[in-house]
Order: sequence, then C-alpha cells, then structure tokens
Amino acid sequence: MSVEELQSLVTTLRGEASRVLVGQEDAVEHLIIALFTGGHVLLEGVPGTAKTLLAKTLAHLIEADYGRIQFTPDLMPSDVVGTIVYDIQSSRFNLKRGPIFTQILLADEINRAPAKTQAALLEAMEERQVTIEGQTQMLPQPFMVIATQNPVEMDGTYPLPEAQLDRFLFKVKIGYLPQDDEVEVLRRYHQGFDAHNLAGAGLSPVIRPADIDAARQMINTVRVEDGVLGYITAIIRATRTSPDLALGASTRAGVALLLAAKTRAALYGRDYVFPDDVKALVPPALRHRVVLRPEAEIEGLDPDAVFRRLLAQLEVPR
Repeated sequence: MSVEELQSLVTTLRGEASRVLVGQEDAVEHLIIALFTGGHVLLEGVPGTAKTLLAKTLAHLIEADYGRIQFTPDLMPSDVVGTIVYDIQSSRFNLKRGPIFTQILLADEINRAPAKTQAALLEAMEERQVTIEGQTQMLPQPFMVIATQNPVEMDGTYPLPEAQLDRFLFKVKIGYLPQDDEVEVLRRYHQGFDAHNLAGAGLSPVIRPADIDAARQMINTVRVEDGVLGYITAIIRATRTSPDLALGASTRAGVALLLAAKTRAALYGRDYVFPDDVKALVPPALRHRVVLRPEAEIEGLDPDAVFRRLLAQLEVPR
C-alpha cells in the first residue's frame, strides 16, 4: 500500500463516518490514527455525546468483530478475560472465553470497575494476549480497546491507575456539539436515522482487518528527521520540569507521540513527519499521562493549557 492509497482510503473512511456522526471530525481522525498506529483510545465525555456510536461506527467501517463490556463495581476479572470451567459430560476442563476476545472492544464506563478488574485489561492492551489459569491465549488481530468514562459523575467510580492510563495511545475529549450540528442530529433522527442499525443508515465497510497490516507496514517507512526526534524529546522533557505539573510524561509517551505522528503524516499523504504533526497530537497523546499541581488547578489550568504554554516556549525545528 502506498501513501496515496492510504490517504484515499482514509478520505473514504471519513466520508462514510459522516453518514452517521455529526461534528465529530477530530474524534474520528484520532480513532483512525490510533487504529493504524495499533493503539487504544480513552473517550471522555458526558453521556449522550456519541461515544458508543463512535466505537460501533469504526468497527463497522473496518468490518471487524465488535464487543462491549459494561464496567460495574461488581465486575470480576474473569468476566472480562474468561475462565476455565468443568464439563461434567466430557469430564474435561474447557476454556470459556470472555468478551475480550474480539477485535474492537468497547469498555463502557471503565472507571466504574475496581482496579483489579481494570488490571485484567493491562496484559491484553500491551501484549495482545491474556493468561487464564496459566495458559496464554492470543487475541484476534487487530485488537483495539475503546474505553469511555464520564468526567462529571464521581459517585461509584474508581480513578484509573496511572499504569492503566499509560496504555492508552490517546485520551480524546468529547464535548457538546455546536448548535448547527445539534440541529443536524435532530434532523437525521426526525428523518428516521437509527443508531442501532448502521447498515440501514447507509454505512458501508471500507476496509477489512487484514488490510490494516499493509497500512501499518507502509506507515513504518515514514521518515522522521533528527530535528523532529529532538523536538519530541524536548516536549517530553519540558513536561517533567514544568512548574504546573507534578508528574511529567514518560519515555513511553514520547514513543506514542512519535508513532502517532508518523501515522498522521501518512494519513495526510506524506512519507515524512512535520513538526505540525507532532504539535497537533500533543494534547490527545499526553493529557492523560501528566498530573497537574494543585496550584495549577486552582489557577484554572488543565493539561491542554499547560501544553500550549510549553509549545510556545520551545523552538520548532525547520
């Protein structure tokens, strides 16, 4: 697959997604970048902002198996990965696979489950495998977790551990739509749109999961000059010395930013990375990997505001 073919493919993906999704262009782009990068995405937004619909639409567009887990306080790790059960008729122990054995997994309201259940996802997200009763089971490929959480409702929730957050390539904020887009959503539902019947809405698969490997191999060939590598490193190191941050980004964050920038460059028809590719992806790639100081929170800052300050102070390579 060439860069031009990938660019054309992504244009088609965006066009098909617009049949279902209104005003979510940035979120769609970040999901596509994460898909071709091989990363996972955390969607944060209040209920009713199309987070689930984003995941279902992506799975439909790539003709992938889709699974959903509703995270609750009583959810057990075995409810996610599966367990070994004894079959009386055959007198044998058989593996009962959990819902994690799919290609696009929606982890709905992931912050409602305790840490031990969230930890059941760690091996799957990092290694693309799960271990059940000492037996390693490989997951289908491609495998992508799209998790959702509500930033407002705090009752009955558990903060995601830093190790869990660090496994997500992007944290994407889903906000309210502009007025014109909300009117368009209402118009579509008035005309008969059904979010539970994407095929009926005219949404057609664009690629197959097997085609994603060819795209990823091409993305690996995207060139990155030393100046851009130094720019990424400078951004990561600046987060560690920022007076507004108690915890800066790790080396893994720099790797994630690099790989995502290569994918973005390819999606825009280039076989080389611009500094602008890096700058555009700093907020979604880093906002969940840093911790604000209390003084910065009192000042009303959020991670995105801190990143804007840092980027304004760094020299952009030519």
